[in-house]
Amino acid sequence: MEIELADIFRSCGPAYRQKFAGRIPFNHLQAMRAIEICRTEALGGQVYTCPDCQHEQYSYHSCRNRHCPKCQNENGQVWLEKQQDMLLSTPYFMLTFTIPSGLRELARGHQRIVYDLLFRLSAEAAQQLARDPRFIGGQIGLVGILHTWGRNLSYHPHIHYLVPAGGLVADGHTWLPARQDFLLPVKALSRIFRAKMRQALQKVGSDWQIPASVWQQEWVVHSKPVGSGRQALKYLAPYIFRVAIGNRRIQKFENKQVTFRYKASDTGQERLCTLAAEEFIHRFLQHVLPKGFVKVRYFGFFSSGSRKRLLAIKKQLGLVKEEPTKTEQTLETTPSSKSVYRCPVCGCTMSPGNLIHPTTGPAPP
Repeated sequence: MEIELADIFRSCGPAYRQKFAGRIPFNHLQAMRAIEICRTEALGGQVYTCPDCQHEQYSYHSCRNRHCPKCQNENGQVWLEKQQDMLLSTPYFMLTFTIPSGLRELARGHQRIVYDLLFRLSAEAAQQLARDPRFIGGQIGLVGILHTWGRNLSYHPHIHYLVPAGGLVADGHTWLPARQDFLLPVKALSRIFRAKMRQALQKVGSDWQIPASVWQQEWVVHSKPVGSGRQALKYLAPYIFRVAIGNRRIQKFENKQVTFRYKASDTGQERLCTLAAEEFIHRFLQHVLPKGFVKVRYFGFFSSGSRKRLLAIKKQLGLVKEEPTKTEQTLETTPSSKSVYRCPVCGCTMSPGNLIHPTTGPAPP
């Protein structure tokens, strides 16, 4: 039987909440509760009956919390389909900005502030270099996703950006292609990003204690080509809706010890990590985002206020199609049919029957 994150929370969550009562952020408590009752009778559901063999199937509602491993499996594909209008027929690059270990404790305690700065200042640094005619000479577009965990659930905040290889000059109409194997110099980019972050943190947190070594070391910024726009979006989609750990990676839960699989970043080989359940829960919860925090953001000509610029780029690249006919519009907006439940015994289509009323209030999404 597959072990689930919910099993660990249901078994050890009450003791965890009792031990750290008053110190657990409310959004952490919300996530724990939602995961514990997801797809159980607590949220209610519906009974499906097979008209042929009379087999009954209970279908319970999901919690819809964005940190629940059961609720995020199909969302990546939905997001991918919605991004098709933004695709450009150019090579794409992946830019990754990481904050050093000396800032991680500060980020953990002030997540909303530091994550916002991480987004805004990394995008500003990339735009600043992109405007330099030695590199691109125009405005670039960035699609960014915040990712906070390492492979063993360690705390490691960083941002992945998808960036088309080219930019739009100041006239708003002329597209300048970049080299296919080079976008921006990462050493210069990391130093600009570091300087911007230092200035911003000194302004918003003048009393924060930050080690001097943070500003003396090189910060890590990576850049690598990732193929076409469609390939790039497929690469990024799993990052958007992936939670810190999925149920499939959990191997064993015994004697309040959790064992899970992960891939070593240096060798790529699979390894096992065993943690006390309390430490495991702590590591998972540190990746629960502040309520309402937007983890996918768009900058440059991909931003919501720059759609005319994006249209100009697509015209230059020959990507603007004729308006769809009324028939095509009707087909595109026709809702898809509802899911069909098949009987696990005989394979017949099952019919919806009685509703199962929830035994508790719905868990917050």
